[in-house]
Amino acid sequence: MFSAKWRLLKKELKGAMKSASKLADLSEHERRMVADIRMATSQANLNNVTRTQAYFAFFKKNPEIHWALLAHLVSRNAGWNMTDLKGEYLPKLLTSKEQSDFFIFLERGNWLIFQDAYPQLLLYEKSRQCGRPLFQLLDALNISKFMRPFWERFWINGGSEELTEALIINEQHYIERRVVHNHQYMETVMDKILFKFQDSLNFNHILFPYNTSVQQKTKIIGGTVHHFSAVDERVFLGRSLYELLFSVNSRLEEIIQWASEHPHSGSRKDFWPQLFNDIDETAPGRVHEMAESPCKRQHKGPKIYSPPLRLAWEDWAHKEAEPGDWFKHVGVLHLMKRKVNQLSGDIEPIYCKTIEEVEMATTAKHTFSRHEKSAPN
Repeated sequence: MFSAKWRLLKKELKGAMKSASKLADLSEHERRMVADIRMATSQANLNNVTRTQAYFAFFKKNPEIHWALLAHLVSRNAGWNMTDLKGEYLPKLLTSKEQSDFFIFLERGNWLIFQDAYPQLLLYEKSRQCGRPLFQLLDALNISKFMRPFWERFWINGGSEELTEALIINEQHYIERRVVHNHQYMETVMDKILFKFQDSLNFNHILFPYNTSVQQKTKIIGGTVHHFSAVDERVFLGRSLYELLFSVNSRLEEIIQWASEHPHSGSRKDFWPQLFNDIDETAPGRVHEMAESPCKRQHKGPKIYSPPLRLAWEDWAHKEAEPGDWFKHVGVLHLMKRKVNQLSGDIEPIYCKTIEEVEMATTAKHTFSRHEKSAPN
């Protein structure tokens, strides 16, 4: 049975779905506003670093929009995954084309979500400046009809959690056909051994770093994407990460403080300089020795190479986002109603195990290649 809240929300979403766009009725002032939002979005959407910092700058001015902080931290992880492709290990395991294909896959998703979500954030900011809601302009910005009722409800009741969950649902559905199940990326990434290899090693970790006020050391919490191709699973993970992020106020403040003090560069040195460096310390043709677990090897020998994004990849020129609204049925509300699994957040040992497994795979491939070269014809 729907509670009164869910019955009302269902009715509002049905109304939004049936509403007709009236772009021709925009005033000159509204048209300029839409143009300004599009321009600001384009300028901040150059690469993972610019969009990641834009999310955080917005959150600092509008802390009631919880999603902006979550997006900032998840986008940091996307950047780390991009630079991993040019870091210590993956160039030894993947061909240049595989590295490039995977980068384009990650970059396209990161770019698409920003160009859909950031205009919504800016429109909210302009609404605050005007002192009245401007969410009728969401249609002009090509935002899904799913989002208008949630922004209007938020304007009235300030329900940060409901709005965050709606944005998580919207953005994951927005990239579902445009990236995850796009024919191009399924051929080059999703269906390849490459992606199955990454997933089998649990390389899809989302890390939230912070400095503890007592120990003065960097710690990480987070979760892992186990079934990236399933939109429901991505939504539920997003909701679980949101609950984890905002579950402990003192830790939340430490995460925000860490983000303020460590501008995003794309290098994992940002959060773990004891283990990673943005300068390659490993001699050419060599690999790290497996004397002990990588995370226990801190301060000993060469650090793991993790370049900044600007050195790893050039800015990518994107084609326009594919048109169309994913929202076709109010049944999607089940993704908001269902209780999600609570994450323990204890990601550090899992992440360290992942580094160890990738290092072992790199060492094994290096050893095999060396023996193959030295074998007599």
